[in-house]
Amino acid sequence: MIWLQALLLVVVANGAPVAAWRLLDRRWALPVDAGMRLADGRPLFGPTKTVRGAASAVAAATGAALLLELPWQAGALAGAGAMTGDLLSSFVKRRLGMAPSRMALGLDQIPESLIPLLLVKHRLALDAADIAAAVLGFVVVELALSRVLFWLELRKRPH
Repeated sequence: MIWLQALLLVVVANGAPVAAWRLLDRRWALPVDAGMRLADGRPLFGPTKTVRGAASAVAAATGAALLLELPWQAGALAGAGAMTGDLLSSFVKRRLGMAPSRMALGLDQIPESLIPLLLVKHRLALDAADIAAAVLGFVVVELALSRVLFWLELRKRPH
């Protein structure tokens, strides 16, 4: 079941920035948007979207792909895609006036899972059912893990 391996890549990619934040605190936490604000006065993405987080996502997903005996390129694409989805959802949330790290059900999970899965679709021979199963699986896993990570004080807020 390749969709489970694809799901694992997405979970690892999205979890890596949280782990990096916990391990490194503020070290190398350079905001991706460099503090840029748009005409609406709100940040482009916000202070919690960092170069460190993006780099850790790509590195961790690449490593996970190798451990799963998948092409390393699939891991790198999954990591980059997950962070692209995360930035997209953050951009939309900032435009809606939502605070950084505030949960928006669906908006937080779907882009962060769908974009990377679409990027690795051909490399992993995923079909529409595989992608749908992995996206649904990610929503469930992310919501459950978020509460566990909050309880373990590895996350600032539960989702």
